[in-house]
Amino acid sequence: MFTGIVAGTAEVTEVAVVGARLDVWLALGALAAGVQVGASVAIDGVCLTVVEKSQRGVLFHVIEETLKLTTLSRLTAGTIVNVERSYRIGDELGGHEVSGHVAGTGQITRVEVRSGETAMEIAVPAAWMKYILPKGFVAVDGASLTVGETSAEGRFWLHLIPETLTRTTLGRRVAGDRVNIELDARTVAIVATVERVLAARGLA
Repeated sequence: MFTGIVAGTAEVTEVAVVGARLDVWLALGALAAGVQVGASVAIDGVCLTVVEKSQRGVLFHVIEETLKLTTLSRLTAGTIVNVERSYRIGDELGGHEVSGHVAGTGQITRVEVRSGETAMEIAVPAAWMKYILPKGFVAVDGASLTVGETSAEGRFWLHLIPETLTRTTLGRRVAGDRVNIELDARTVAIVATVERVLAARGLA
């Protein structure tokens, strides 16, 4: 599990296609301290397993299903990604509970600077909007963020403070970029339960 509080960014140093998977080496630097083979690390919001750790860096295998659902298929040497280590019992939960199980990708449609903050509009499949609610949570490239305005057509706004822009890759994003989206699991569960109850009562 993760909190959606990105610890920092790291550079992809090597990428290799091995059959249907992608082998990705990252220079995690201080973020690699104490990490063991088998540990879970969120890379741009995607939960990956450490396969190898050496002087080359930290190696992750990205399998075909993950490549289909996320932006990780676009990684190349030199790409900068968000990194979060899994949290431990007793750690402060500053964001919201994030699993690293990305629902799919969204596309940034607008980026605007407003009174010292950056507002970002993201388009996602319209079917997701019943889970994306004003003042609710969403994880974008692994960063836990509060949803601003929404529209039923499949668009929502985020309002990003300078610290978020500095600490994560979101400050580098421009209109047209695709980002990984993880929906809030509790919201999904509540909506699915309500829909199931209504359907059983013939009210859906």
